[in-house]
Amino acid sequence: MPPFPEEPQISESAQGPRTTPASSRVTPTPRPVPGPRSVVSPRPGPRPAPPAPRAAGAKPGPAPASKPSAASPGDQGAPQIQLIPAPADGSLDAADEAVDLLLDSGRAPAEVLVLTTGDPHPWTAHERSFGEDAYWRQQDAADDVFYADGASADQAKPRPVVVVAANGGADAVKTVLPTALARAQALLIVCGDPQQINSVLGAGV
Repeated sequence: MPPFPEEPQISESAQGPRTTPASSRVTPTPRPVPGPRSVVSPRPGPRPAPPAPRAAGAKPGPAPASKPSAASPGDQGAPQIQLIPAPADGSLDAADEAVDLLLDSGRAPAEVLVLTTGDPHPWTAHERSFGEDAYWRQQDAADDVFYADGASADQAKPRPVVVVAANGGADAVKTVLPTALARAQALLIVCGDPQQINSVLGAGV
């Protein structure tokens, strides 16, 4: 009689380990949190954009000491120039990607000015629908990226970084690029046709 009750106890202990794998199934919790950053990672073309903003914006102490002069007031007339090849109908997208890379690399939104040589950026068209005064007050507030078209580029105030979307014709590029170069205090990024851009800024871009 005693051996029989001991056997069900052995079978119960055999069932015990089966409960432990169930608890281990709860441990894996995949969390692909950086969703928005994955939009930036697949961009092989504009990859040169981030290093220059970090070098030009030598505000933080650990930044490389080789480029702080680019952000100094004495060198405001000779900013660094970067060219991002893009077709006219894709220059706006390229400019938006360049702005994202600048912000990801540590640039403050108020340090960035975006100019278009053709049709206004959608942000410009939207903000101007509320009136010119409200539109230009946002530039004076200097708390965000500011967008302006070629027709009003002369009214845009200088900022450390100017991004140009060359979405207009060759004549518009010739008109806007000199203004953009004058507004850029440390870095000028031009997105568009390299031949048009080099014809204005020089083949050494």
